[in-house]
Parts: sequence; structure tokens; C-alpha cells
Amino acid sequence: MNRIKSFKTKVYLHPMMALIMLIFFVIILSGILNLFGVSASYNTVNSVTGSYQSNLVTVESLFSLRGLKYIFSNTVANFSSFAPLIMLLISLIGIGILEESGFLATFFFAVTKRVPKYVVTFVLSLLCVLFSIAGDVSYVLFIPMAALLFKHGRRNPLAGIIVSFISISVGFGINMLMSGIDSSLAEMTVLAAKMHGNYSLSSSGLLFIMFFATNISSILITYICEKYTIYQLGKYEPDEEEITFDKDRLTKREVRGLLFAGAGFILYAIVLIYNIIPYVPFGGNFLDYSQSRYIDKLFGANSFFNSGFIFVITFMFFLIGFLYGLGAKTIEDHRDVCDFLSKSLDGIGKNIILIFFASILVSLYKYTNIGSLITAFFSSIIYKSNFSGLPLISLVVFVTLITTLFLPSLTARWEILSGTVVPLLMTSGYTANFAQLIFSSFGTVFYGLTPIMAYYVIYLSFSDKYDKGGTGVLKSLRYLLPYVFIILAMWIILVTLWVLVGIPLGVGTNVLL
Repeated sequence: MNRIKSFKTKVYLHPMMALIMLIFFVIILSGILNLFGVSASYNTVNSVTGSYQSNLVTVESLFSLRGLKYIFSNTVANFSSFAPLIMLLISLIGIGILEESGFLATFFFAVTKRVPKYVVTFVLSLLCVLFSIAGDVSYVLFIPMAALLFKHGRRNPLAGIIVSFISISVGFGINMLMSGIDSSLAEMTVLAAKMHGNYSLSSSGLLFIMFFATNISSILITYICEKYTIYQLGKYEPDEEEITFDKDRLTKREVRGLLFAGAGFILYAIVLIYNIIPYVPFGGNFLDYSQSRYIDKLFGANSFFNSGFIFVITFMFFLIGFLYGLGAKTIEDHRDVCDFLSKSLDGIGKNIILIFFASILVSLYKYTNIGSLITAFFSSIIYKSNFSGLPLISLVVFVTLITTLFLPSLTARWEILSGTVVPLLMTSGYTANFAQLIFSSFGTVFYGLTPIMAYYVIYLSFSDKYDKGGTGVLKSLRYLLPYVFIILAMWIILVTLWVLVGIPLGVGTNVLL
């Protein structure tokens, strides 16, 4: 078993009990808010007339007969369809054969043996930030892999989990390339900008500032990990059976296994890439051609690539692990393959129970509309503030940060806020691109700090797995605070610099109209 030093506090509230307490809190709070008729309204822009229209948000009570019926009739269905559970189980199948065949130990040894540790951390963080373009599936792929990367590097796996989780979370608002989420936000931004006439957003409209944010954020995350988190967590001391490498070079079998795996990966990648290139002979089969933007063709609701992405990656893991096992002679017959596929699912009972309670919390909270109510309330504050210029920007930043904790979904929040934020900022002389930048960048700073975010439970469950002192919700959040505040400071400095100096945000896009 892993022995990991943790904080010196003796007792932590078990994460399972913390989730149960949050569930009861949501039930009671929804009943109180509904009893007193608490409501809030927010403005959207009518797509036809281009004028404001008001929308009312009320709270659905769970502390009622109707609410109780919803709880008991939907809990099983919500759990069975809870995306983090399905994605985690499928991805672990592929990761299992990668780990048990010896591929991960060999690969991590080969690429990190003579590489400084801070370089490994930086590359991990940068990949997580960039890969966030794939959406929430990034969590179930990178968090387990990051833990194994640090474990095989004789470092605390918790540090890898923290780095990957925070990098993906902030990456949703940093990525240089437009993601499916960015495309959805852009549609709302363009609609909200109709108050000032026709407006269009370029896919490269934020390229320049995002280039700096991507690299600077990875550097800052690396610095905090190497200078603070590693020492905070303590030294990782693996048991004897966990020690995989105690040598200076790879054996011939291991090299042959890597060559087999590398060849398989290249062939698989060629087929995959060819099928996401539009309008090529016999190619582009994984795209949704009903969409106009390429990113929507790739990650649209009817895209095979999007709907089957987790299986595409899992099958790639299986192929790489299987070919490595054949080359390195770690797989001798079909029984080894079957055993390896299920190995990573051993001992994840606690993870599944945590995910079960998280699915209840997330579904009930969404049903109550509490997050939408709070966001609508803050939207009305912005609308009535009569602020302009820097005070308006500061208020939007504050509201964006706070509402993240209560309504993590970027698209759901922007649907409520965009109809107010975009017209007001444009009235103050700022572009719609800048309005979306403010929201998307600051809107993901606190993204990893709320248990209401569905994939937070993946971070929590793996942290609890590797922290034998017991993680707990508060402790897991405390690990993230240094990263959150330094990323917040980074965005404040970058946005201030871009506004004062007048640097273009991207290709053909400025801060001011």
C-alpha cells in the first residue's frame, strides 16, 4: 500500500459524509427558498427583435412531496447516466492494460529518467491545459495517468493529481484553440451583441492573449508544485512490490515492446486523424457535417468523434498496452490480457460510492435551480449598477468568480450573464470578444473549487485513494488554493496590461471597439 505523509491534523470529515451532508443541505435550502418565494430575473436579447426580454428564475423545492418523488424516482437513473462514472470505468479498462503490461513503467522511465523533474511537471501541466479542448473527458484520462506518472517517478502521486486537475480546470478558460464550449459561448455572445448591431467572433480572436496565458499558467503551476506542494505532501515511499525500476537502462525486451507500441500508435493515429479531416476521399467519417465551424464538426452533439471519444482513447490504450506486452513478453496468452483489463478496477469500490453520492448531489442541485437563481441575482446587480469602464469590468470579474462556485457550467452561466454583460461592456466601448474573454478566463479560476462541478468527484476520489492520511473535501480544496490565487493574479495582470497598453487580443480583435 502507498504510504503518503499528509497534513498533521488528525481527523478529517470523510468525503463520503461531506457529500451526504451537502445533499441534505441542498434539500433543506431548496425548501426554505421555495417557501419564501425567492426568485430572480435576468435579461436576454431577443434573437429576432434584438431587444431585451426578462426571464424569471424560481426555486424547485426538494422538501416537498413532489421533490421527494423526484429524489426516489430519479436517483438510480441519474447515477447510471452520470458521465464521470461511465467515462472513468471505461478509461480505467484501457489504463489497466497499460499499467499491468509494464508499458507505463517503461515509457515513463524512458522519457523522465534524464529529464529534470520540473520539466516533467511543466509538460504535464501544459498538456492538461491544451487537452482541456476535449472537454470533461480530460479529467478521467489525465488524473489517473498523472498519479501513475509521479508514482513511477518516485514522487508523490497526489502532486500529479493536483497538477492535472487544476491545469484542466483553468484550461477551459485559457486554451489557445477554440473548443466546443468556446463555440457555444460565442453564439451567446453574438446574440447578446445584437443590441449594438451585427457582430461576429473569429476563432482566432483571442489567440495572442491566450498564447501567453497558456504558457504562463503552466509555468506558475509548475513553480507552485515544485516549490510548495511537493514539500507540503511529503516524500512518497512505495512498498517493495511497487518498485518497478532500479536500474539505469531499459532491457532489450522493453525496447522491443516500446517499438511495437510506438508502431501501433502511429498507425492508429494516422487512421484517427484522417477520419477527422473534412472533405477528403473516404475520410472525415467522425465529423458532424451539419455544423459550420470545424470545432463543432469535431465536438458537435452528433459527431461520432465526440460521442465515441472515450472509447476511441480507451481502445488506443488497449492497443498500445497489448502490443507492448507482445514485444516485451509480458503478455503470454489471452488470460493475461483478460486479467490486465480488469486489474485497474480492483479496489475502486470507494470511488464508485463517492461518485454515487456526487451524482445525487449534482442532479438534485441542478433540479432546484439554486445556481441559476444566484447567478440571475448577480446579473441583475450588474444591470442596475450603472457602472462603466474599469468599475464595470471589476464588477463583472467579481460576479464571474462568485457565480462559478454556485453554477459551474460555463454555458449555463453565460446564458444568464451574457445578455447583461455584453451590451453593457460594449456600451462602455469594449468589444464583445473582450466581454467573452473576461467571462471565460475568470469564469474558470474557481472552477475546481466547487463540489457541485460533476468531475470534482474524480479529483476527490483519487486524492483519497493516494492520501492514506485521509483527504476530505476541505483538505482537497486546500491543496488547490495556492494555484487558484496565483492564476487569478495572472489574469488580473494580463487583462490590465492588455487594456492599458491596447495590445490586440488576437487576429483582428482589440480590447476597444
